[in-house]
Amino acid sequence: MVEESEHTQNPWMSVEESSRVEIDDSASLMTESMMTEEDIKASHPPPPPPPPQPPTSDGQLGVVERAFSAAGAAFLSAILVNPLDVAKTRLQAQAAGVPYSHPLSNVTSRMAFFGPNMMFADLRCSPSCARAGVHGTVSICPPDCFHYKGTLDVFYKIIRQEGFARLWRGTNAGLALAVPTVGIYLPCYDIFCNQLEEFTAQNIPSMTPYAPLIAGSLARSLACTTCYPIELARTRMQAFKEFQTGKKPPGVWKTLIEVVSHVKSPMQNYRVLWTGLGAQLARDVPFSAICWGTLEPIRRRLLSLTGDESNAVTVLGANFSAGFVAGSLAATATCPLDVAKTRRQIEKDPARALRMTTRQTLMEVWRDGGMKGLFTGAGPRVGRAGPSVGIVVSFYEVVKYVLHHHYATS
Repeated sequence: MVEESEHTQNPWMSVEESSRVEIDDSASLMTESMMTEEDIKASHPPPPPPPPQPPTSDGQLGVVERAFSAAGAAFLSAILVNPLDVAKTRLQAQAAGVPYSHPLSNVTSRMAFFGPNMMFADLRCSPSCARAGVHGTVSICPPDCFHYKGTLDVFYKIIRQEGFARLWRGTNAGLALAVPTVGIYLPCYDIFCNQLEEFTAQNIPSMTPYAPLIAGSLARSLACTTCYPIELARTRMQAFKEFQTGKKPPGVWKTLIEVVSHVKSPMQNYRVLWTGLGAQLARDVPFSAICWGTLEPIRRRLLSLTGDESNAVTVLGANFSAGFVAGSLAATATCPLDVAKTRRQIEKDPARALRMTTRQTLMEVWRDGGMKGLFTGAGPRVGRAGPSVGIVVSFYEVVKYVLHHHYATS
C-alpha cells in the first residue's frame, strides 16, 4: 500500500505512544484554529453600538405627526400656565417704570375731569384697605395701592381691579405663538438631535453627549426668529393695563398695527416688529441649551429603569419629571435675560427701541435695581417654566408613543 500509518512505518513506537502523538496533534490543530478566529476578530472590530434612544423616538414618524404632537402640547401648556406668565410680565414691566395706577387717581383730578357723579369701577380698592377714600359707594385707593408686591399680590389685584378673565390676557396671542413655535421647535429638535447623535457617534464619539444641547439651540433659534412678532404682541398685551372700563383691550393684530404706526419711516416698519429679537435669542438659546442638556440624561435614565416594560404612563412620568427639573433650572439661570427681553419689548419709543441692545438693557437694570432687579419675576417665571416644559415634553412624547405603536400594529 502507498499510504501507511506511522505505527507501521516506525515499528519501535508502541501503541500508547502513537495515541499520545495523535492527541497532541489534534490539540495543536484546535489551538491554531481558535487563534485564527481570535486574530480575525481582532483585525475586524465590531462597529460601536448606536447611542441609546428613548423608546418614544422613532424614525417612522414624519414631520406632520411630530408637529401635530407638539401643537397639542403647546395648546395645553399655554392655557394652563398663562396666569403665571401675566404675573411675571407685570412685575418686570412695573420694575421698568410702567404705571399701573390710574392717571387720575387723586380725587381733585377725577372730579375735575369726570364730574361728581362718575363711578370709578376700575379704581376699586379692597374693603380691608385702611388707606382707601370713599367716593359715593366706591372705595378709592391711592396710587401706591396699585403697586404689585409679589406674584400672589398680582393675582389678587388683577382679579379685584380688572376681573378674573384678565389673568388669561394674551392667551390668544400665546396660542397663536405657542402652536407654530412649538410645532417648529420640537420636531426640529428631534430631527437635529437624531442626525447629530448619529454623526457624532460615527465620527466624534466624545461629542455625542452634547448633541441635545446643540440641537436645542438650533431648533429654538429657528422657531423664535420665525414667530417673533407674535411674541412681541403677547408681551405688550400682558404688560399694559387698560384703564377705560367697558373697552375691549386690543388683540394681536391691533397691537402689532399700533407698534408699526408709531414708526415714521416706512423702511423701519418691518424692522420694528423684530424689536428685542436679540434679547429674545440671548434668553431662549441658553435656555434651550441648558434645558435639553439637562432633560435628556434625566429622562433616558428614568426610561432605562423601566426597560422593555415601558408604557404610556411611564413615558408620561419620566418626561414630565425630567422636563419639570430641566425647565426650572433653565428658567432660573436665564431670568436676567428674560428681564432684558421684557424691557426691550415694552419700550414705546420706536427710536430708543431700535437703539437699545441687550447689554445696555442689562446694565440699566443693574443700575436701577441691582441683583434683585435682574431677577425680577423669577418666582412666577420658574413656577411657569417647570410645569410648562414638563407638560409640553410629556404630552409630545406620549402622543409620539401612541402613534408609534399604532403604526407598529397596523
